[in-house]
Amino acid sequence: MTTRSLISAAALTVFCVSSQPSLNAGSPARSVNNPTGTATVTGVVRFEGQVPKPKTLNMAADPNCAKLHRTPVLQQDVLTNGEGELQNVVVFIADGLSAETTEAPSQPVEIEQKGCTYQPHVVAMRADQKLEIVNNDPTSHNVHPAPGINREWNKAEPPGTKAEGTFSREEIAIPIKCNIHPWMQAYVAVFKHPYFAVTGKNGGFDLRNLPPGTYTIKAWHEKLGTSMQKVTVAANENKAINFVFKTHPSP
Repeated sequence: MTTRSLISAAALTVFCVSSQPSLNAGSPARSVNNPTGTATVTGVVRFEGQVPKPKTLNMAADPNCAKLHRTPVLQQDVLTNGEGELQNVVVFIADGLSAETTEAPSQPVEIEQKGCTYQPHVVAMRADQKLEIVNNDPTSHNVHPAPGINREWNKAEPPGTKAEGTFSREEIAIPIKCNIHPWMQAYVAVFKHPYFAVTGKNGGFDLRNLPPGTYTIKAWHEKLGTSMQKVTVAANENKAINFVFKTHPSP
């Protein structure tokens, strides 16, 4: 099976349990302002089946980038650990919240340009929160977000400098590229609310401080798509849900 057919055939199977979880959830990429809720939804995102073989990034076009690595650098689009837990999945509340809004956090979200790659590869932030992209490489970059509904911007970045910008509208997710180095890519998910997380190496997510209610929770992955499930949580309840991206053979 080709990587393309593997990804295009990906479907999502969801399992939901309502017990107190015992897991090492990944740190949520979020900031809660004046939280009023006491409910929590945690879980793990896994990938079942044969993981697509990652491609090697060709940095030969810029010797300054190539010499920064002693071993080949691989794409980060589908990353799992030895247990099949899936990294770089954005998990968020998609429906069920009240119309109330809170101010964006004053602390910026940071992406580092290091080794001619974006680190981290996927981040999530609030609308109108500042995004800082820092160039720690010995070569120039540029930062070029390509949003669908937000304002597009394109900023040059010499070594040792940083670029700053914001996004005013919710959008999941905005690709960011470097026009100088076409292999460089990252994604930024933007939310109007603080209930979101990006899975780490252990595939964990943690949505805290939720008011009691029934919510639609979505899981987004840059290659495997988006899926959702509904969850009802009561005050002071901690509910665990698991997302499983599962491949199927081609017909």
